[in-house]
Amino acid sequence: MMRNDRIVTAATQAYSFSRRAWLLGTAQAGIGALLATRMGWLAIAENQRYNDLAESNRVNTTLIPPRRGWIVDRNGAAIANNRTDFRVDIIPERLEDPERVLQSLSRLLGLLPEDVDQIRTDLKQATGFQPVQVAENIGWERYAAVSLRQPELPGVAPSRGFSRAYPAGAAVAHLTGYVGAANAEQYKATKDPLFVTPGFKLGKDGLEKTLEAKLRGQPGAKRVEVTARGKLVAELATRPDRPGASQRLTIDAGLQEYAARRLGEESGSVTVFDCRTGHILAMVSMPAYDPNMFSDGISRGEWRMLSEDDHLPLMNKTLQGLYPPGSTFKPATALAALAGGVDPARVIYCSGGYRLGNRRFGCLASHGPMTMHTAIARSCNTYFYTVGREVGINRIAVAARALGFGAEHELPFPSQRYGTIPDEAWKLRRYKQEWTQADTLNAAIGQGYVLVSPFQLALSAARVASGLKVDPVLLYGAPRTFQPLPFPTEHLAIVRAGMDEVVNGHGTAGASRLLLDGIRMGGKTGTAQVRRIKDRFRGQGGEWKYRDHGLFVCFAPVENPRYAASVVVEHGLGGARAGAPVAKDVLTWLFDRDQATKRLAALETGWGGDIATRMAAKSEAWRIAQAAPAPPVPVDPAGAAENASTAAASNLVEATERNASAPGAADVAP
Repeated sequence: MMRNDRIVTAATQAYSFSRRAWLLGTAQAGIGALLATRMGWLAIAENQRYNDLAESNRVNTTLIPPRRGWIVDRNGAAIANNRTDFRVDIIPERLEDPERVLQSLSRLLGLLPEDVDQIRTDLKQATGFQPVQVAENIGWERYAAVSLRQPELPGVAPSRGFSRAYPAGAAVAHLTGYVGAANAEQYKATKDPLFVTPGFKLGKDGLEKTLEAKLRGQPGAKRVEVTARGKLVAELATRPDRPGASQRLTIDAGLQEYAARRLGEESGSVTVFDCRTGHILAMVSMPAYDPNMFSDGISRGEWRMLSEDDHLPLMNKTLQGLYPPGSTFKPATALAALAGGVDPARVIYCSGGYRLGNRRFGCLASHGPMTMHTAIARSCNTYFYTVGREVGINRIAVAARALGFGAEHELPFPSQRYGTIPDEAWKLRRYKQEWTQADTLNAAIGQGYVLVSPFQLALSAARVASGLKVDPVLLYGAPRTFQPLPFPTEHLAIVRAGMDEVVNGHGTAGASRLLLDGIRMGGKTGTAQVRRIKDRFRGQGGEWKYRDHGLFVCFAPVENPRYAASVVVEHGLGGARAGAPVAKDVLTWLFDRDQATKRLAALETGWGGDIATRMAAKSEAWRIAQAAPAPPVPVDPAGAAENASTAAASNLVEATERNASAPGAADVAP
């Protein structure tokens, strides 16, 4: 049997070796090229990235909250600024013997047990050089006490920073808003490490919120060199923060504070315009909170006190409060009547009311013969029932909207309510009902479905006074020009003359004429019902929350109007009684500050001091009342269920009456 053995020659062996060597060499070259490419990529393209990573391992950075930009008034006076703030933090990596340190800090800073528990929780969750807040806004004495003992308290880091301050306190609360710490939702939305930096505050309401991007500034950074395990090696140069930009307002800080103080113990609003430029000179809502409380950190008790107050100190009544305007709406009805062809000299006889079918719509008095001039001056409902019915609601609505009612105006605030100026289409769309003549009568005197804000009332007065479509301006900037209103100048002159008579003639606010030589104020009083009149007081007495609102709009000087204003006093019983005296003093301040200041000093003596003094007394009284034990209430077991049922029914009726609008209640005071 023959075998077929393969003969391997020297040439065959050489060829086989050469091929394997070539393949192996090619593979090695490829791998080498890949390694070289990767090394080149890391060394060149990724050089900055890895330098940054190495630097971050070597250097630990702690952000320094930036100083917020100031908010200043038209003259540069501070409305919101920054004050020096002393605080104490703990650096977890430097901390030794935590319990001993916490006991010492508790004694030096007067910490409460719950504060110490919170610090322990924060220390367990903290890592590295991320500071843990111990206390902020502490006084110099406590700060100095901690600083003096710092060698005995490793890990404790007292520092000086800045916090927000509002020199006028509650007088500017609803204008500026307030600042506070970022919440979890805000941090999750941005992932900005600044939001979790101790001491950082951002705008929560008002201008502080809407102007946040401009006011915030850029944070600084404190840098320390550490080992791979986070141990301190050296402190490096600190990068300073860059403050935010200051914002200049059209507000006059002196007028703002005076108007807030002049409202006294009332609940309401004062808004003042420069009707030539559209500048808002004052925008006050009282009562209010002290925004410094929020900057320092408000307690649960303080928040509860504010939340439970029936005068609603947390609400910006100027922009968010809606009220029936009452007779302050009559200038709009008068302009609609003139546009509809009503002769202003026409005489309409007032016998004390107006009859529509089998319903009688009342007037406060039997005024006798009325022209448009005397009807505005004496606030005759009968006259405006008559002309309002003749021209119709649609024409009244057009005139009201031209004066700024029913519209949302461009303002740097988180929200505003624009109210209701009804017409036939509105009611059909809203209630699926046809408009009635009774609806027109109520709307003609500013009741029924009509709702406006105090801000809109002031704007309407500015437009009537100037004859221009004035737009509101709050952020100081270049001068603006305005278009004329869609009313003939002679029609506006008729309305202004009637408003002049209100104060300086035989009108409803004669007691509030300005005591200034050569300067007259024109105005219009208004009293608005808050519910249907069913009790013996008819809105002029009884429980505070059921009393009529008092409103007043005005402008001065009559001959050449410069300023316009509105005053709304919630449940103030009447415009002549509550609103006009406030407006008189506020406008007096613009022309004669000494006279206005003397008047205010006398009033505040009777009220128990200025705003801060009264707020402190109220807070203390509330605290004492909360601490006192509630008196025992005897319960009759047999009648307990019946009493509970009766109380529930009574509360339901009360709430229904209080919240009902008054489309059928037309007995309105001037």
